[in-house]
Amino acid sequence: MVEKKHTRAQFATRLGVIATTVGSAVGLGNMWRFPYEAGNGGGGAFMLLYILFILLLGIPVICAEFVIGRETRSNVLGAFKQLKTSRFWQIIGYIGILSSLMILSFYSVVAGWTIEYFVQSIVGNISSDVNFHEQFVGFTTGWRALLWTVVFLLINLLVIIRGVRKGLERMSNIMMPLLFIIIIIFCINSLTMPGASQGLDFLFRPDLSKFSWNVVLSALGQAFFSLSIGLGCMLTYASYFNDKTNIVRSAAATAGLDTLVAILAGIMIFPAVFTFGMSPAEGPTLMFEVLPRIFSMMPAGAIWATLFFFMLFLASLSSTISMSEISITFLTEQGRLSRSKACIVCTAIALFFGSLCALSFGPLERLNLFNLFNNISSNVLLPIGGMLISIFVGWILDRGVLRRQLTNNESIRVPMFKLIIFCLKFVAPVCLAIILIMGLIG
Repeated sequence: MVEKKHTRAQFATRLGVIATTVGSAVGLGNMWRFPYEAGNGGGGAFMLLYILFILLLGIPVICAEFVIGRETRSNVLGAFKQLKTSRFWQIIGYIGILSSLMILSFYSVVAGWTIEYFVQSIVGNISSDVNFHEQFVGFTTGWRALLWTVVFLLINLLVIIRGVRKGLERMSNIMMPLLFIIIIIFCINSLTMPGASQGLDFLFRPDLSKFSWNVVLSALGQAFFSLSIGLGCMLTYASYFNDKTNIVRSAAATAGLDTLVAILAGIMIFPAVFTFGMSPAEGPTLMFEVLPRIFSMMPAGAIWATLFFFMLFLASLSSTISMSEISITFLTEQGRLSRSKACIVCTAIALFFGSLCALSFGPLERLNLFNLFNNISSNVLLPIGGMLISIFVGWILDRGVLRRQLTNNESIRVPMFKLIIFCLKFVAPVCLAIILIMGLIG
């Protein structure tokens, strides 16, 4: 049994546990990536596969990270050192730290785009007179993209430097309910549109002709990417859980609410897309070119656009907070830095590489660290990290540790115990290996 560090900071409430872990998962993966992946994947066909993979892959791997995190109450590298296993497994920690810094760097660029469009909405530049493709290209290739990346990372710093309860937990308790309220307002508005029935039919009615190997892989990759598993985010947050936190219930709530946000994003977007005669398969530009065009044609479009991009900003911030925490806990516990110094170091690294990523569509187009970091982290490091975590907990970790953590020392029943182990041993490693192989050859 690993000796527990009871002096370590802990979340104060169950709401804090759910809000922070859901905040870690909810982000641009739900609001930006899910709608265009679902659009390209035929809507209902993609949705059905996505939910299946959340159940078979997402919840078990979140449980695995939660188990390691609370058992060791340590950072993503220190956890595997404490478990006194082969040094090989410490590679999971290094992968988590490297991939989190990469994602924080390029993710902050996209988050900066949301601030730009939020500002443009406020000043009234989301109008029918604008060529939204030229506007997007002009902005992303210019220096304003760098400015907003810096601004966003400084906002992120203001949150993380305040610590676990006053920073992470308090902000998550505010941002997550606010995010859900804004999404629901959008969904209600979308359901009143003329194209609502077409949009809902597209999203929820599986078309068997749309099933293909590419759609399966797309849904599998989205389920994995959306939940931020394989990074160590969930492991790090679980190290702040108290002994009474129900790990399985928290994992199910995290995956369920994350999926709900993705589905609500679809309900919010596709009725509007069909109402205004757009294509649901617009791809990555859906959020920054197609939707602004739709807002420009809506009554009170500037208000809706402002609210929408503010919502995207909140979703972005909730994710970057968790990305930052992986490196911060490593620097404070392994590097012996104070939290404030660790936050500054983490932000400085993200500022340097994030600046290079921000300029990847303009002055540094040939280098293009944005695409490089995106591809390496999403297609290589995350699948490897998730696969190794699944194998470690499923095959290597002492079964007594797994049972003790999942059942809170036999104080609660876990009917899915054997199913979780089966998924970690066989389903998750195979699925993640497929994602890795396709990422390497694709």
